[in-house]
Amino acid sequence: MCVNIAGIQTFLAIVETGSLARAASRLNVTQSTVTTRLKTLEATLGQKLINRSKTGASTTSAGLRLQRYAEAIVGSWRQARLEVATPKGSRKFRNIAVHNDLWVGWGERLFAHIDEGAEVAVSVFMGSDAEITAWMDGNMVDLAVGFGPVPRPDVVADRVGADRLILVSTRLDAPVRFDPGYVYVDYGELVSGQHMSAYADADAARLTFSAPEPALKFLEAAGGTAYLPQRMVGKELAEGRLFELTEAPVFERPVFLNRRSNVRRPDNVWVPET
Repeated sequence: MCVNIAGIQTFLAIVETGSLARAASRLNVTQSTVTTRLKTLEATLGQKLINRSKTGASTTSAGLRLQRYAEAIVGSWRQARLEVATPKGSRKFRNIAVHNDLWVGWGERLFAHIDEGAEVAVSVFMGSDAEITAWMDGNMVDLAVGFGPVPRPDVVADRVGADRLILVSTRLDAPVRFDPGYVYVDYGELVSGQHMSAYADADAARLTFSAPEPALKFLEAAGGTAYLPQRMVGKELAEGRLFELTEAPVFERPVFLNRRSNVRRPDNVWVPET
């Protein structure tokens, strides 16, 4: 059976946008083309993959089962295209993954080390810990920096440090507790538990972000207080645009370097913690 890349890409676009019309817009094709591709894919698999209604499109149980494999197929196809187009003179191709929240500092450092080799072409994937695990499962990446170990027998996970989260504010005299300008950043269950223990008596924040980058931009534009990675706010602290509230507790997220067992750990990047 021939792999229908266009059909699989169209299926994923429908899943991600929740609409055949929006999928057509994303893919820059007509809606009838999207419909034809979907019908062809469904006929090939002998399964209905998408439920269509006036409110949008949703996956069937068969569609849900297909989604993980479809993502792996599309990812492998994208990677194959990159490797085929590897610049002339490059002997190696290194694929790395970096958690969305860890590019500044951690990801940059890993990339800079790998990029020192002129004969190495590098592909960087940005995503969540779940996506990093999926990419490792699909043999799409060789090295990954994230907040947890990838649970695979052929992956070596070294804890290489911790991401320090400090309380910063646009006001030097901002209160540590009960600050009406406090902005909450959701760093996941581990930090959420630490935060809840430290601020058990605090009211809910008026604004929540799911990532530190937009929270930092909000503070710069509108003012306020938030827990942000120390590595991300060094320049703002040095220039006096942000102030660290040193009396506040500091939270940490462990950082792991995951690598395939046949890939040597990059020298002089991070030393595993014992």
